[in-house]
Amino acid sequence: MQSSLSSPPHFQLPRLPDKGQFDSQLRLLGNPKSTPRFPALVGSLRTPLHFESGEGEREVRKDYLPGGISSVVRLPVVITRSCEVSRYVWDGTCLRLVSFGGSGSDGGAVPFYLGDLGDGARRAARASAAAARDFFLPKLVTSNYVEYVKWKFLHRVFSSALQVIATQAMFRAIGIGYSRSLPSAAALNWVLKEGLGRLSRCIYTASLASAFDTNLKRVRFSTSVLFSLSLGVELLTPAFPQYFLLLATIANIAKQISLACYLATGSAVHRSFALADNLGEVSAKAQIQSVCFDNIGLMLAAFLNMLLKNNCRWQGALPFVVYPIFTAVDLLGVYQGLKHVHLQTLTKDRLVIILNNWINLGYVLSPAKVSSEEGIDIFNTKGIKSWQIRIGFLDSKIEIPELLMMTMRSITDEDYYFICLETCNKLVKRQKHHIVVCLREGAATSDIISGLLQACYVRKALLKNTSIWDRAFDDNSGSSRSAVLEEWFRVAEHCQELARRDLPVVSEQISAAGWSVKNVLLSTKEQFRYSFVDD
Repeated sequence: MQSSLSSPPHFQLPRLPDKGQFDSQLRLLGNPKSTPRFPALVGSLRTPLHFESGEGEREVRKDYLPGGISSVVRLPVVITRSCEVSRYVWDGTCLRLVSFGGSGSDGGAVPFYLGDLGDGARRAARASAAAARDFFLPKLVTSNYVEYVKWKFLHRVFSSALQVIATQAMFRAIGIGYSRSLPSAAALNWVLKEGLGRLSRCIYTASLASAFDTNLKRVRFSTSVLFSLSLGVELLTPAFPQYFLLLATIANIAKQISLACYLATGSAVHRSFALADNLGEVSAKAQIQSVCFDNIGLMLAAFLNMLLKNNCRWQGALPFVVYPIFTAVDLLGVYQGLKHVHLQTLTKDRLVIILNNWINLGYVLSPAKVSSEEGIDIFNTKGIKSWQIRIGFLDSKIEIPELLMMTMRSITDEDYYFICLETCNKLVKRQKHHIVVCLREGAATSDIISGLLQACYVRKALLKNTSIWDRAFDDNSGSSRSAVLEEWFRVAEHCQELARRDLPVVSEQISAAGWSVKNVLLSTKEQFRYSFVDD
């Protein structure tokens, strides 16, 4: 319901018989001389109230209200509909629903920027803004969703325009390269191109199934780069019409791979924005946004073609002029948009960031903070560090096999993981030291968190004496190996006690910070398990 201040809706109440009874009603509602305090509800409603009642009503009622008819009782009920915020007030005669103007994206009232226009224009503008917002945006989403949509707009518009220009280039290539060929031959080439592309899409999806969960941002951005490169290959087809099938097939394979990644990661991205399990609504709005933004991109490409339709030379050079510009804006939109995606699912890398911060600073990071710290990391360089923690199976050719053997012999039936050191010397000048967490069949989420927490404690202890451990691994003498074994088991046992002590508190804080603690998502290599055999 929308109403103006000059003609608010009237809900007639019984007439007050005398002033004493009315004053008792006022005492129940609050002192009319003072503004009731509703900080959580009225804090943003700062637009003053102005009443324009008739003189007759003013004369009849002013003896009932101390201070006259202008002193009203504001009731603690606010109604919000789209961009309209209204509040119930009592003026001594009627219960009125008074409009306070539009509301912003956070639901609070905003000032009248269109104050110079008429009341009808204001209401029309507010209604249009509300309709547009309801059409494009879900109702219950996180605060970072709007920023994500802004960057998505750039990505979809320029990507769509570039696709139109690339398709035109391919049609030109078919006309040039197959001018003397039968139409059936051109159709056969096109079908062959599509078939090979879809086959490659299936192979790619099957080989990287778990990476869509554990490395979502890196995989999505890398496939976006691949998609942009495929459009560049399509733009080359008019220059090399004799190689149309080869170039078109390569481009379509890259596009199908990118499409597979986009579809596989879409639900996880949408779920990160849904506040009330409204995944269907968020996904539906995402489709609406994509269609509208793509149509804008199509119109942009059509406008550029119409602008240059009388200049064949510029029309032929158009793809090569706009490609670097449109590609840069497209990838910028993808990159910035992914920065506003805060995934709440736990992976090994996110858990290591969370647990290291908890050990050093004593609190658990929120999904937004972890998202900012992990970034996109397209070249996977953040994991290159001393004593990197990983989950998986051990290499049987590590430099100190006694350490692995002694660690395995210490395992009991009650253990669902064990931790060991690993040193590799493969094709690199410097040794790579790893802390490996090996999980047993049936290991629960709490076991994975406990194992990684112990590994983080171990890493912190090893980094305090990095030079000592490096010398111990370089020295192959028997005495040095014995000292390393003895020190390792002392450190591992102490860190295990710390992990068991802190696990309940850490798990509770991780859940309270907004993380999904039901499962820990692991990559294909991290999903290997060992079985315990008691001979």
